[in-house]
Amino acid sequence: MRKILLVDNGSLRPQATLNLRRLANALSQATGEAVEAASLLHSNKIPPEKLDGLKAMTLGPLAEQEAARGVTELLILPFFFGPSQALTRYLPERLAEVQASYPQLGVKVALPLVDSLAPVDLRLARLLADNVREKMAGLTKPKVVLVDHGSPIPEVTAVRNFLAGQLSVLLADETSCVSFASMERRDGDEYRFNEPLLADLLASPAMARGDVILSMLFLSPGRHAGEGGDITEICEQAMAKSPGLNVTTTRLVGENDAIMDVLVTRLGQALAGEPLLMALPPADASP
Repeated sequence: MRKILLVDNGSLRPQATLNLRRLANALSQATGEAVEAASLLHSNKIPPEKLDGLKAMTLGPLAEQEAARGVTELLILPFFFGPSQALTRYLPERLAEVQASYPQLGVKVALPLVDSLAPVDLRLARLLADNVREKMAGLTKPKVVLVDHGSPIPEVTAVRNFLAGQLSVLLADETSCVSFASMERRDGDEYRFNEPLLADLLASPAMARGDVILSMLFLSPGRHAGEGGDITEICEQAMAKSPGLNVTTTRLVGENDAIMDVLVTRLGQALAGEPLLMALPPADASP
């Protein structure tokens, strides 16, 4: 018996869980496969009354529950842009704990949303471009900054830079420039690949005047990209320091229904067995 889960990192903001559930339901309807939403962390701390009365379970306990009722294959569909450590480290470690108790359980993890090694796929870049165009009314060739959270591993930042390159081509005739930035980074020279930071970029002479549209490389509303979050605070501080600067933000990637096309593809690949990010065979599988 198989169970399919659409999995994000998790947030204490109920809007993130509600959006993940919305997408899981839409994916179920689009594919005819039952898909349930789950987060790696945090969402189980949200009061159920803020989640339409339905308490959220994180991946570990949910996997244990499903294995106990007879599920033998867990198919994880990551709602992540790239191969973050949450996927490559935490997820397999946590699910290995579940497999220790339920050795019949096998796990398949689909590719994240971006696969830079595959043939050219512009769907996510087109989504980002459409989000930018929604904010361009009345503006003449604004500057665009693709901003993400920032990551401790270069492979995830490379995904952002890869998308920024695609976005710059798609918006070449409509903007004065397309650049990229991280919301934050860890201290230390080894994390300089996250540069530039958004606050520093907005304060630079090239950006400190005129219209700037932030292309939000975030999936769901949360502490960073949600209403009144960290990105909003950074933009407000930048505009206060540079009165000639006008910054607007796009909607989030996971709020645009065009993301469904990518999710349908990733689910189809996983159901076919390849390509996968990883597979954790059942411990009692025959050699």
